[in-house]
Amino acid sequence: MSGSTAQHPFDAEDTASTARASRAGDLLSEAMIVLAAGLDAPTDRPGQGPVRIDLLDLPLEGGDDPAFGSVRWRTLFCADRTQTAGAVMGVAEFAPGGTLLPHRHAPAELYFGLAGSATVTVDGVAQPMRTGTALYIPGDAEHGTVAGPEGFRLLYVFPRDRFSEVEYRFSPT
Repeated sequence: MSGSTAQHPFDAEDTASTARASRAGDLLSEAMIVLAAGLDAPTDRPGQGPVRIDLLDLPLEGGDDPAFGSVRWRTLFCADRTQTAGAVMGVAEFAPGGTLLPHRHAPAELYFGLAGSATVTVDGVAQPMRTGTALYIPGDAEHGTVAGPEGFRLLYVFPRDRFSEVEYRFSPT
């Protein structure tokens, strides 16, 4: 095609993937309602009301520290940046074959596949991920991610106020 531009790998999804992503979005919306319900206590709500964030307005971080791998992310909710408490949430993005190197941290973590595919290895057991797959990673479990050939995008959540409260301990290589 003349005059065409390169597409992001996630823009070229087939109909089945698009339908799966739509269902995944519905599930994510439901999960967000449940998460918000859990933050209802007055001590957990530092702001005066809901906090709305547009992912595309946020800077893409990471990708420049070889200790982490090639993963990049956007932080959606974090008490250092938003009037929120009780949860850190963001979206991690992996190019095809991209990595988040094996590591541990004290808090548990939730992953929810938004697009593409990956293998997340948790304590030596490979966990295949794709759009709509949710994964609970127990606290202090060693885990790392390798994206599939189309790349991978996931939502992550920590039960902490601030991302700075999550101390990453990378495994020896």
